[in-house]
Amino acid sequence: MDQRLDLDGLTGAVVVGDDGSADAGVAVRWARDDARRRGLPLVVIRAWSLTSAPRPATFEPGYVPSEEEFAAAVRAELLADLHETLGVDAGVELRPTPVHESAREALTAASAVAAVVVIASRGRGVAKALLGSTSEHVVREARGPVVVIPRTR
Repeated sequence: MDQRLDLDGLTGAVVVGDDGSADAGVAVRWARDDARRRGLPLVVIRAWSLTSAPRPATFEPGYVPSEEEFAAAVRAELLADLHETLGVDAGVELRPTPVHESAREALTAASAVAAVVVIASRGRGVAKALLGSTSEHVVREARGPVVVIPRTR
């Protein structure tokens, strides 16, 4: 199941980071439109950890779900979020990609092979800054083009 980022499926694609925030939704829509214009697939990366993943349906007190169960819950949440953000037909080849690693590392690695990496300037963090820690890291360490979508509010 979805564990670590596989760069093979990202070569030449438009890649966008999505943490489920409203600002990430704006970045996903921008990336979808860019992928349409370019005729490229859209890869939507959702990085997760055991502390950030939604609880799997199998969760109950005294039982710790497997990593595969957490990955399935993240994938289901990502698909639901993408359906809400993009509708039933995204108009591009859509590749939802949950990965069990940090967003900053996954998106930086993707920048080496993607046509472009798209990120929101701030995600779920609360600090008041021009760039969040993830977007700042990706912009600083990227090995390819990055588009930063500004905050919507």
